[in-house]
Amino acid sequence: MPGRLITFEGIDKSGKTTHAKKLSNYLKKKGYKVLVVRDPGGTEISERIRKILLDKRNHLSAASELFLYLAARQQLVSEIIKPAMRRNKIVISDRYCDSTLAYQGYGRGLNIDLVDRMLKSFFPVPHLTILIDLPVPLAKKRFGVNKPDRLEKENYSFHQKVRKGYLDIAQKNRKRVKVVPGTGDLALTWKEVRKIADNYLKIR
Repeated sequence: MPGRLITFEGIDKSGKTTHAKKLSNYLKKKGYKVLVVRDPGGTEISERIRKILLDKRNHLSAASELFLYLAARQQLVSEIIKPAMRRNKIVISDRYCDSTLAYQGYGRGLNIDLVDRMLKSFFPVPHLTILIDLPVPLAKKRFGVNKPDRLEKENYSFHQKVRKGYLDIAQKNRKRVKVVPGTGDLALTWKEVRKIADNYLKIR
């Protein structure tokens, strides 16, 4: 089958990273060629930018933050994602463009239409996006497990705006974005994720 781009989205600690890996393992067992990437990251330059973005010692303006994410993603797309898709691989990305719209658009208050146009101008649109939705209070409890990074340590209001942004994005892109509740048991969430992937790829 032709290459596909599947993305996982959600606020921090929603479980998207866990389920991206689980989906990769599941699809590999089904015989698909799969590559998992994280955004930002995946290339030498992108990983360097990631450190800048997540270092809580750094104080970045909203616009600087936006352009750093775009730069990191451009390297990832050009070096990794597009070549993999040309080789007919399924690329599973832990975060992608919807994160930028949710965090820098809705969360930081940058012009949403402008950010959306920039994303659509420079990056391929995912074929499928799985949004794992988690209420902010539950996410905040999970932050305590590890030291929060620069974005995780933002206040409650910021994360509420980001979550609302994700749900708005899902509402406007119902065909592409599928919402999975992340509040229940891990096995139940995975069951829903697998069902969505099965339906999309027509796995029996």
